[in-house]
Amino acid sequence: MRKADLVNQISEKTGIPKVDVLVTLETMFKEVKESLSSGQNIYIRGFGSFITKKRAAKIGRNIKRNTAVHIPEHYIPAFKPAKEFVADVKKQRSGT
Repeated sequence: MRKADLVNQISEKTGIPKVDVLVTLETMFKEVKESLSSGQNIYIRGFGSFITKKRAAKIGRNIKRNTAVHIPEHYIPAFKPAKEFVADVKKQRSGT
């Protein structure tokens, strides 16, 4: 599913104009990015958590030059689904 499909479905189910749905989604995505960039995690009960994970420093390889490259520690964004969310997906995918 693409973002346009999501906007269409939300608009159809709620009756809200597509433009308003798109602005709302874009604002939500922007806020998630800004929060994670500033080190704040986002917890949405029953859905999941948008968090940052710390990656330790390590030695990588530059394959072209066959040299060792130091990769400093850094943070990456991640999503951890809630238990209820995982259970619902499992139930839907198993067909019960």
